[in-house]
Amino acid sequence: MTTLSVLKFETVDGAQAALEKVQSMQKLQIIRLHDAAIVSWENGKSKPKTKQLYNLAGMGALDGAFWGMLFGLIFFVPFFGLAVGAAMGAISGKFADVGIDDDFIKQVQTKVTEGTSALFLLTSDAVMDKVAEEISGIKAEVIATNLSDAEEAQLQAMFSSD
Repeated sequence: MTTLSVLKFETVDGAQAALEKVQSMQKLQIIRLHDAAIVSWENGKSKPKTKQLYNLAGMGALDGAFWGMLFGLIFFVPFFGLAVGAAMGAISGKFADVGIDDDFIKQVQTKVTEGTSALFLLTSDAVMDKVAEEISGIKAEVIATNLSDAEEAQLQAMFSSD
C-alpha cells in the first residue's frame, strides 16, 4: 500500500533533515520512497517555499502538476481570493478521491506557519520496527496520513518518543 503522509517540523530546516534520513532508510531497503516534497516557511516571509524532490517515472510517483496543485490549494489560494478559490474548488474534489479532503487541507494550512517546515512523503513497503529505530530522536508532528487509524497511531508514537 502506498502511503501519503505529512510531517511538520518546528524548524525551517527540519523537513530537509528528515528527508535525508528517509533517503538513507531507502538505501537500507527498509522503506520505499516514491516521491517527496518539502515546504519551508522562513520567518518574515509572506509565503512558504515549496520544492518537489523527485519527478520519478513509474508506479507511485506523482508529477509536478500534482504537487503544484496541492500546494496551491493549501498555501496560495487564501492569498488569491475568491475568484481563484472557486476554480480551485473543482480541483479539490479530485484530491478527495485520494484522501486529501478539506480537513487535510485545513490541518496543513493551520499548522505549517512561519518558522516551520513540512515533509510530504509518498512511501510504501516500510519495515516499521526498523523505521522506528532510524527515526528515533527526530521530533515531528504527523499532520495527516492516509494510513488506517491504528497505523497512524503507530506513526504518531514513533515521532513522539524520545
